[in-house]
Amino acid sequence: MAAVLNSVRAFFAQNAFTIDTENPGDVVARENLLDQVMGPNRRRKSSETLRRGRIPAEGLALVARDPDGHVIGTVRLWNVEAGVSREGVPVDALMLGPLAVDAACEGRGIGGALMRAAIGEAKTRGHGAILLVGDAPYYERFGFFAAKAQHLVMPGPFERNRFLALELKDGWLEGAAGIMVASGCAFARTAR
Repeated sequence: MAAVLNSVRAFFAQNAFTIDTENPGDVVARENLLDQVMGPNRRRKSSETLRRGRIPAEGLALVARDPDGHVIGTVRLWNVEAGVSREGVPVDALMLGPLAVDAACEGRGIGGALMRAAIGEAKTRGHGAILLVGDAPYYERFGFFAAKAQHLVMPGPFERNRFLALELKDGWLEGAAGIMVASGCAFARTAR
């Protein structure tokens, strides 16, 4: 009986993780994870132009940690303007990405947990919509669909069928059209 209990404990300990707010001590681990998962061309993507030199939206940089506190997953959301409304007013939204999970930890529900936490926190903070570029079959289960982003474009090349949106407030993107632009805070540059 003890062997069975130890096997069960080992199984659940192996699958245990927590979702936490990213802190400054996570930067190196996060960047190494993104390099590992996304590859050497990750900084050339159109969505990266919206993130470059910017700070993630307040409270919307999350990590998954293993029981020892190591970063095994990450997701961040960024303030953007999703084109303009019919009245010509910029439409505030969030851009999600990248979402990444350590390859050694895949299949444990970490990516899904990060997505649910990010969406929940964005909604709690009063945001109206989230956009992303990703695989529709994966993201549709969270409510992201291409139809909601059909009149928006990325600043650079992108695949239309991978440009997806989720409205956190009904009708938020209705009538929104145009190019997405970064609207979040820029990193503070220090003088040398």
